[in-house]
Amino acid sequence: MKMMMRGSSSRGSSMAHNHWKHIPSHPPFSDLSDINNNKCLPGQPLSTATKINSKPKTLPREHIDRYKRGDTHPVSALYQLSQVLQFQLDMKETVTTTGITGFYFAFCAVIDGVQYKTGMGITKKEARAKAAELALEELIASLENDGIPSDVSEGPPPLPVREKDSTIPEVHSGRAVIERKNPIKDQVPSVVREMYTKLMDSYPEFSGCGGTVAAFVMLSPAGCEVVALGTGSSNTKSSPAPTGRILHDSHAVVTARRSLMRFLYRNLLLFFSKNSALEEKSVFQQDQTTKLLSLKNHFTLHLYLSQLPKGAAQIPSQLRLNPLSISAWEVNNQIGLHAVVEGKVFSKFSSSYEQMGSHVVSMSATDKIMQWQVLGFQGALLSHFIEPVYVSSIFIGDASCSDTRGMEMAVNQRVDGITSALPLYYCVYRPHISLVSSAVPPDAHSSQKSLSLNWSHGDLLVEVVNALDGKSTEDSPFKSSPALASRLCKAAMLSRFNLVAKEAQREELLTAVTYREAKMMAKPYQEAKSVLKSYLERKGYGQWVEKPPISDHFSM
Repeated sequence: MKMMMRGSSSRGSSMAHNHWKHIPSHPPFSDLSDINNNKCLPGQPLSTATKINSKPKTLPREHIDRYKRGDTHPVSALYQLSQVLQFQLDMKETVTTTGITGFYFAFCAVIDGVQYKTGMGITKKEARAKAAELALEELIASLENDGIPSDVSEGPPPLPVREKDSTIPEVHSGRAVIERKNPIKDQVPSVVREMYTKLMDSYPEFSGCGGTVAAFVMLSPAGCEVVALGTGSSNTKSSPAPTGRILHDSHAVVTARRSLMRFLYRNLLLFFSKNSALEEKSVFQQDQTTKLLSLKNHFTLHLYLSQLPKGAAQIPSQLRLNPLSISAWEVNNQIGLHAVVEGKVFSKFSSSYEQMGSHVVSMSATDKIMQWQVLGFQGALLSHFIEPVYVSSIFIGDASCSDTRGMEMAVNQRVDGITSALPLYYCVYRPHISLVSSAVPPDAHSSQKSLSLNWSHGDLLVEVVNALDGKSTEDSPFKSSPALASRLCKAAMLSRFNLVAKEAQREELLTAVTYREAKMMAKPYQEAKSVLKSYLERKGYGQWVEKPPISDHFSM
């Protein structure tokens, strides 16, 4: 707050030895496959037997050097150290120190309950940065001077060790979990707001890509928790290529959905770990007849959107599927399928769309949500292992939206009557759609519109993708490789698929040579997809746009 009062700051004389007990058992690692020989994942607990050599032998030198060179923002650097060294960090707004005249904002870093020196600035952003600088100055000096204790052993496993009783594992710096005391429509925005704020505070240099947000929230007996989050509002200009390493669509809900898939793969590895303690921590249970997995009883998935998705969801509220006062052309133009080209939306019936030529085209976010509510959010590859995963509720936190009629029509009503034609397990799952309070601060903006941020439960770092070229940015906190292929790309998903197939002893799945072949082997899923596409075209909503087959003809 802005004040002209005196305040105080306190801190410990040396933090280094106090932090070693919190250090995780791994160095920074690549997340293209999210796995190791312990059959566990980032952020997931390991069994007691695997808790060996749990402390690193060296300082997090890479993070420290990047900060000292000026490559990392002070707030980001402090949060990165908190993740590596596993201490609890809060950036707390406080009061100005003695003898300061004028109006200033004041913040201090609080590390494991110890308050560091107060930083001041004429804006909150400047004050946070100064507070982080002051904390880093002391913390780094303390770590370097005290060094690493001599009892630190060698050979740490490449994944963190944590013991938590919760069914859903802990996130990197405090859990965004809301107990089941309030109505779900209050819980979801609250838990998304908390996670969104934590991520934006951790990476202030990327706050400009946080204007459009989508998040998947899991409700369980343990509480309400964000499991996947994405931001973004554009798609790539790059042409399809047979590499599987380009993200073609980086809109928020698409990014969040692919992050959700990573979460599902992680929990499949827990289930197939052959370790009863890890299996219990998975969100899945198995049907002994079909051997397919499904979410455990009393576990439900919910989707939060900060804005109405692009496409038919934004149709005028007075429009009807059987209108009397407007032309059939207008109905088709509004309620029909929509395509997105370089972030711009076109009705499949518009002349502008016909002129797109060779541009890379994606279906609109609304149409994809409609598809996922029929085929499941898991996609073709995961359907080899699990039943379709649907969301029970969709919450719109858009202050400019007055009703959900367009969303109801686009997601639910367009596919009424298709269930009887779908194969076993597939159906039209009609989510409850409602307006809720916004989880995104009013001052959030999209000044970095070409950037997309993704995070999945268990991630230590966010990944930032340049939507226009479909790859991670050079300064993304997480980078999977020098080639900058995103951890959300098709190649990364195929890598996870092969790993799960091996752990589940599904040898027949490992015979697939290409990504496309693995997808086509999911017969029920492909049948359901074919039924949906034919139904939409027969009802006059338009033809579904498919990516060129070349984009799926790659192998690992």
